[in-house]
Amino acid sequence: MTRVNVVLLVMLLSSSVYLVRVSYDARRLFTELDRAQSDEHQLDTEHERLKAEKQSQATPLRVEKTARDKLAMRTASPAITQYVVSSRFVAAASGVPQ
Repeated sequence: MTRVNVVLLVMLLSSSVYLVRVSYDARRLFTELDRAQSDEHQLDTEHERLKAEKQSQATPLRVEKTARDKLAMRTASPAITQYVVSSRFVAAASGVPQ
């Protein structure tokens, strides 16, 4: 009878240690899940903010202003346009084969 009691005591102790370990792991995993969900929410918020900022930066007026100010570009007009004609086009227009 004492042998059975000792075996049952050992099984009870090992079962309770296992239960404590499983509970600890469950709490740890729940904490990690909560932290990951918080990070996801923060990243979603940042992504939405960046999309809105990108959209505001890409307006045609802002692009034109940046092109004029930083790149010193100007609107093309016929007075300042230079046309480049390829030699193949000149030869075809004059009727001379290449």
